[in-house]
Amino acid sequence: MKLSGRMWITLCGVVALSAVTLGTAVAQDALTIVSWGGAYAKSQVEAYHKPFTEMTGVKILSEDYNGGLAQIKAQVESGNVTWSVVDVELSDALRGCEEGILEPIPTSILPSAPDGTPVDQDFIPGMLQECAVGTIVWATVFAFNGDKFEGDKPTTLKDFFDTKKFPGKRGLRKSPRVTLEWALMADGVPADQVYEVLSTEAGVARAFAKLDTIKADTVWWEAGAQPPQLLADGEVVMTSAYNGRLYNAVFKEGKNFVIVWDGQVWDQDLWVIPKGAKNLKAIHQFIAFSTDTQRLADQTKYISYGPGRRSSMKLVGDDVKPHLPTEQKNFKNALQNNFEWWADNNDEMNERFVAWLAKK
Repeated sequence: MKLSGRMWITLCGVVALSAVTLGTAVAQDALTIVSWGGAYAKSQVEAYHKPFTEMTGVKILSEDYNGGLAQIKAQVESGNVTWSVVDVELSDALRGCEEGILEPIPTSILPSAPDGTPVDQDFIPGMLQECAVGTIVWATVFAFNGDKFEGDKPTTLKDFFDTKKFPGKRGLRKSPRVTLEWALMADGVPADQVYEVLSTEAGVARAFAKLDTIKADTVWWEAGAQPPQLLADGEVVMTSAYNGRLYNAVFKEGKNFVIVWDGQVWDQDLWVIPKGAKNLKAIHQFIAFSTDTQRLADQTKYISYGPGRRSSMKLVGDDVKPHLPTEQKNFKNALQNNFEWWADNNDEMNERFVAWLAKK
């Protein structure tokens, strides 16, 4: 992408200012940045961690986890907080803030867009929370291995649940999130009515009844790197997965995986800081750096998640844009994860899901 002289000067000025500001980062104390592993964590390392360390001298240690607040809560309650910044889903960001286990993050630490657009107007709605700053828009979709299919191929979410037409194992994340929504959508509930139905006892029962139809054919995964491997190894004929993991497998590893966008559930990921984290000044500098316009655009070079700032889209390559969750053709039958619903119902749904899994 060619930049106009004015834009180039503006960007250079922002980089120069960032270098001056960030160059004062606190000594050499390392930051521990926790994320989801695999291609996603690699995209953060390349787009955020390495350039931040080069600019500031602050070393970054990367750790992986499987989501949730349990580990953050344990560290905070023990008074031994070893994590600096954690990548979480929106519902966990809200719940963790309410429980007092996350540090507030002032928006004043964040840079405006290169053209001067204020932070609160540049970030996509929902990306700025009291205790969190958003980075990307991602989606859970499903995919199949094109090498394993002849004739009819799955094209809809209903096909995912149709084991008669498409026999074989399915892969699903071992979590009620998305799993329950997909069950209802596959059972005929329109996307804009899913959470209304799921808010009733009959709706929850309906979702689990639909899941009963594929329970015996389901392989449950927990880490985001697992679904592409399950497909490649032939352990499943189709699987849910994060769209960025599939993009990496298709375009960087040469796998013949076919992504089905119908029924995608899209969400946001955000940075949070565990309460009592050490080296808060450097942490704030890292969050400001990693969520600026350039860095969020840079991340799309490594994974196809939509940047959390509107201004970043101008810097995203045309070859990547069609593979983002928010691309119009991918968005025809999409459902936004209702973070408020999950913040209110997460514990109950988890308990019911675990009990359902345990039933023979």
